[in-house]
Amino acid sequence: MSRTRSSLVRPRWALGVFAYLVSIGLVAAFLVEPTGLSSAATLAAASDPIARADAEGQSLKVADGADAATGRDGFDVVKPKPKPVAASASAPAAGVPDPGTAQAIAYDMVAARGWGQGEFDCLVALWNKESHWNVYAYNSRSGAYGIPQALPGDKMATAGADWATNPATQITWGLGYIAGRYGTPCGAWGHSQSAGWY
Repeated sequence: MSRTRSSLVRPRWALGVFAYLVSIGLVAAFLVEPTGLSSAATLAAASDPIARADAEGQSLKVADGADAATGRDGFDVVKPKPKPVAASASAPAAGVPDPGTAQAIAYDMVAARGWGQGEFDCLVALWNKESHWNVYAYNSRSGAYGIPQALPGDKMATAGADWATNPATQITWGLGYIAGRYGTPCGAWGHSQSAGWY
């Protein structure tokens, strides 16, 4: 018995349906836990401190001071010890800002604190990274606001009631924060470079 060519031809819609089902299967494979144990383990860990310790793994100190987490599978995950932050870091030269800008206000305030051009360079680099010197900059993920990205923004009210709109008020608060926490703008810039935030 011979087959005719017409018996081997699939309907046009069959390939489309097959592709659709395969894509649904792939998505489901990534979304569904194959063992189905994760929800039970999570519930047990929430109510039982021993189960929580087993789920999170155990931690130990290794010779160089790094933390290592040992999971149930027997593999060690070593987290490197954070490197100390340098007291100061250098930044690209910012030069003298245009008069009347937020950077010009900061330039005068930096000089009034007795900090030199290098500190101003670090401040420009830091706040370029944080807000691009935008007085209205708002981070929707964290809630940070303004030129110095204060978190929450209303912290800057300690420098003035016009904290939401006045660059001088925001800069005054930001320089006070930097001086209190990092000592200098280069100290804050160094921390930002190593940690990703200041």
